[in-house]
Amino acid sequence: MAKINFGGVEENVVTRGEFSLEKAREVLSKETIAVLGYGVQGPGQALNLRDNGFNVIVGQRKNSKTWEKALADGWEEGVNLFDLETAAQKGTLLMYLLSDAGQIAVWDMVKQNLEEGNALYFSHGFGLTYNEHTGIVPPENVDVFLVAPKGSGTSLRRLFLEGKGLNSSYAIAQDATGQAQEKAIALGIGIGSGYLFETTFQKEVYSDLTGERGILMGALAGVMEAQYNLLRTKGHSPSEAFNETVEELTESLIKLVAENGMDWMYANTSTTAQRGALDWKNRFRDAVNPVFEELYESVASGKEAKIVIEANSQPDYRSKLEEELKEIQESEMWQTGKAVRSLRPDKK
Repeated sequence: MAKINFGGVEENVVTRGEFSLEKAREVLSKETIAVLGYGVQGPGQALNLRDNGFNVIVGQRKNSKTWEKALADGWEEGVNLFDLETAAQKGTLLMYLLSDAGQIAVWDMVKQNLEEGNALYFSHGFGLTYNEHTGIVPPENVDVFLVAPKGSGTSLRRLFLEGKGLNSSYAIAQDATGQAQEKAIALGIGIGSGYLFETTFQKEVYSDLTGERGILMGALAGVMEAQYNLLRTKGHSPSEAFNETVEELTESLIKLVAENGMDWMYANTSTTAQRGALDWKNRFRDAVNPVFEELYESVASGKEAKIVIEANSQPDYRSKLEEELKEIQESEMWQTGKAVRSLRPDKK
């Protein structure tokens, strides 16, 4: 474990250089890793582990779209693809990658199949942190830890295939065997993490829920809509409004930020853009600070978790979700986006 300085603050991180893939395989050589759930994170993590030479099986509900996806990805029924309960019985290290609602629904079954010395792995701190709502309380004789990739399972897999990695956090909630940390780091390396940084289950879920509702998804979508709508009401065409709001961000500027940071992106734009960005940055920051304070308090109090659990437990949740997503998809802004993307040179 190395001490790395992040903006003047030292943190513990683990890199592939100091914890090799060979060492990770050795640490987990006696484990049967059962990936429970093949939805968002399951495919990327399971496939990366398989390609890296670990003993992996997948558990998923039969006769579902995700079961069919697992078959299409090369998992074989009765060999390394089983129903959830069978996989839980066979596994010694259970990777609990079902949705938050799915974890609640099958927790009793999973708990019954956890034997002394086994390990329970999460990629999200939700179930354990909000256990007063979820009921997820692991037995004391098993290791409990998480590795949380900082991105989607799709991105994790894509970067792995490109020979790159997606950074991940890791946390230890329970160390029954004295090997929980070593196992967590080994899995983090095995799934293809760029580097691993230390956190807690609580901090992971607080930052994750804040990020999803904030800059990563909720705030991003909201400010995009605000600027697009403003430009349209001021007489700008859909194409112009979309390109200035979304296309330039996603196809140009954000890639400059990813390469070398915000200051480097500023330095590689026009002096007019630089001045405008510097003059308006603080005004936008100060305007949204109260919203972020309210958001974080809602996450920390458990209010957001309660909203999620109650919504997901409704029998018509999936149909309501599809309607909400359809409203976004059919809006002028994102219909314009579809047309813009079709005109990119690589799409012809």
